Amino acid sequence: MNQNTSKVFGYVRVSTENQLENYSIEEQTVRIRSYCQAKGWHLLKIYTDGGYSGGNTNRPALQQMLFDIKQGKADAVVVYKLDRLSRSQKDTLNLIEDYMLAAGVDFISINENFDTSSPFGRAMIGILSVFAQLEKDQIAERFTMGRIGRSKAGYYHGGPTAPRGYRYIGGELIVDEFKASQVKEIFRLFLDGKSINGIARQMEQKYGGRWNAAGVRVILLNSVYVGKVKFAGTEYDGRHRPLITEEDFQAAQKLLFSPERDARKNSAQKNPFRADTLLSGLILCGRCGARYAGNHGYYKCYSRSKGNLRYVKDPSCKNDNWAISELDALTISSIREMLDNNELLNAAIENARPASERKSNEAEIADRIREINTQIERLLDLYQIGSLPTETLSGRIQALDQEKRALSALLEKRKDSFDVRKQAFLENIQNFCDHFDDSDLDTQRLLIRSIIESILVDGRNISVQWRI
Repeated sequence: MNQNTSKVFGYVRVSTENQLENYSIEEQTVRIRSYCQAKGWHLLKIYTDGGYSGGNTNRPALQQMLFDIKQGKADAVVVYKLDRLSRSQKDTLNLIEDYMLAAGVDFISINENFDTSSPFGRAMIGILSVFAQLEKDQIAERFTMGRIGRSKAGYYHGGPTAPRGYRYIGGELIVDEFKASQVKEIFRLFLDGKSINGIARQMEQKYGGRWNAAGVRVILLNSVYVGKVKFAGTEYDGRHRPLITEEDFQAAQKLLFSPERDARKNSAQKNPFRADTLLSGLILCGRCGARYAGNHGYYKCYSRSKGNLRYVKDPSCKNDNWAISELDALTISSIREMLDNNELLNAAIENARPASERKSNEAEIADRIREINTQIERLLDLYQIGSLPTETLSGRIQALDQEKRALSALLEKRKDSFDVRKQAFLENIQNFCDHFDDSDLDTQRLLIRSIIESILVDGRNISVQWRI
């Protein structure tokens, strides 16, 4: 590279599990700026991904940088350390060779002191990326071993969102007596012949909040209520107090998977969705508005496949087909990532709020409350210097105070309403992560439908509408 005319992009990243490392966002930025200044390079922009894992490339700043690289805007990319670009060997080599070098853009890592403008640097990239992958795998292995050890000791490992009926305090499950009574009631109603959907409706009417068939089914399947903890498909005796007897739990399992269950008048259908694909009924065409259906290994727009003419919206629609396995995997991955990534979770929750409950609207209300407080203070100042009669002061302050009370009540009402929906959404995601892999297809569909309202397909672009 020409030392005087090179145009450079910088890239910095800190993942949520690495916040305690010695190279923070600020430290990486300072090192990159100093390095470019010493080399006489023109640093065009520093792309920052804060709170994103290096285990994949699904990072907004990284994707924007790759797009800008394709536009020919830079001669080189500089990072402080190789694993800031990626901890995956495959992703590291793909990013450098297929995106950067293919576009004539060199890659420089300050900490390792090499760059891809030399053959030795290109060879070292491959070697060091192997060690980055090794470190990632070792961290995952230690984490898994730790969770197995905790499970064997009887500790629940599902995270701070405890199963209904418990609270997660000090690393242990502590019984929440009020919600525990709800769990016991669900088992009693189910064993008495009540359908799953009927139980969900009854619980919602009696206790409020958002209940659905998926949530009830997850409770009925969860062995935590008989004192067990589970990890990687293996159950261990838990330290917590069980809520259901082993006899009642096994009776519920037998009833759930009994072939006679379909014939029971008061029982929910064992197969509530006729299709044999995970996402059927959720996918919508972003171009013509028709639904997608799964057949012959692909999810296809009805308008394009013309499998059922009643559902055709636009016979000329050419929206993409998606391999069933690919879209299923992408959807499952998106749900799991939502639980691990607070930034994505908060964005999804905020976007799901009605327009009347958005933060911008709440900010306007809060500004008005502050303005009222200021007006009241000014009125009191005028009264103290004798510029305002008592009668006038009293009337104005009373009017302002009434407005303030009304606005404050509105803010509190919105907060309470949305907090309930947010908590239900978090619980549904946790239920999904805890039980999806071990569940049958019917339960998997219910778990996904408790989280996702719809999936909009537009070519290769996927947009998920979360059920919040």
